[in-house]
Amino acid sequence: MTDISIKLGKKVKEIRLKRDLSQGALAKILGVHPTYISGIERGLRNMTLNNIEKLAKALNVSVKNLIE
Repeated sequence: MTDISIKLGKKVKEIRLKRDLSQGALAKILGVHPTYISGIERGLRNMTLNNIEKLAKALNVSVKNLIE
């Protein structure tokens, strides 16, 4: 796990919970398995920039907001 992956994961979880979305609901929006979302939130996934952009759009935030 890298620091940026952990930081991104915490931010994703924070925003997801503020939006009252379950991991399953977010996974459905993105067309991925819920374990993928879990892996992101725990900092275990090394996401591509394209997937980070898709995730930001699904959460209705900017990419910058996800990585700050």
